[in-house]
Amino acid sequence: MSGPNEITVPQLLRLIGTPDCPTLVDISIAADFAEDPHLIPGAFRHSHTDIDGLKARLNGRHCIVICQKGIKLSQGLVARLRADGLQAEYLQGGMYGWRAAKDTMRIPASALPEPVDGATLWVTRHRPKIDRIACPWLIRRFVDPGARFLFVSPAEVEGVAERYNATPFDIEGVFWSHRGPLCTFDTMLDEFGLRCAALDRLSVVVRGADTDNHDLAPEAAGLLAISVGLSRQYRDDIEQLRAGLGLYDALYRWARDGFDEGHHWPADRA
Repeated sequence: MSGPNEITVPQLLRLIGTPDCPTLVDISIAADFAEDPHLIPGAFRHSHTDIDGLKARLNGRHCIVICQKGIKLSQGLVARLRADGLQAEYLQGGMYGWRAAKDTMRIPASALPEPVDGATLWVTRHRPKIDRIACPWLIRRFVDPGARFLFVSPAEVEGVAERYNATPFDIEGVFWSHRGPLCTFDTMLDEFGLRCAALDRLSVVVRGADTDNHDLAPEAAGLLAISVGLSRQYRDDIEQLRAGLGLYDALYRWARDGFDEGHHWPADRA
């Protein structure tokens, strides 16, 4: 029988990648994590002994607590958090259960850039169009929900990265960039271990739009048109990013749940 404060792997899998996903907290002890240093997409590490620090970091947000097996460590912390009025659940089966389940993804901890003031910090060229909106969406939804993004003139990206310890992306000659026919979005999927049917489907659309190769997917031309429209609509890159996140939320749900749905008029036309 499921516990009242428990969430199953399939339930969590449906939430990951959506704006409704709770905050994910991995409290596996150091020895357990060292044996398998991977994170559920979007999770961050935190010590189970630092309850006050975790409460401050959560700032009242709903959370899911993850340990190795989903027993005493996570259940105990969830009970403590709920006793203090926070909405918290533990993952049934913990990381063992997640790892054994079908279609789950795990991010290698070694792929994550070092945080700057508590979150990853990324820098790229200003006036984003496609990759430079798609990649921040991917990072925010699957890697680091608190990630911050700097948009600067192209000539200054690497200098800003060096001065502010930021991670440069989507410029020539850096790690997080195009590789052959693949775009930066593809690189992030590969390096973060996020390849799955839905994100693969979305990546083809992003790649086709970003490289002007619309034969890859019929949706690519539409993504280009909307992306250009957004860039004309917003002068401020951060405001454009905020609007673009909603666009990619919708595209992800299409790629995950609605890619085979068509539309006709009249509605009953075959």
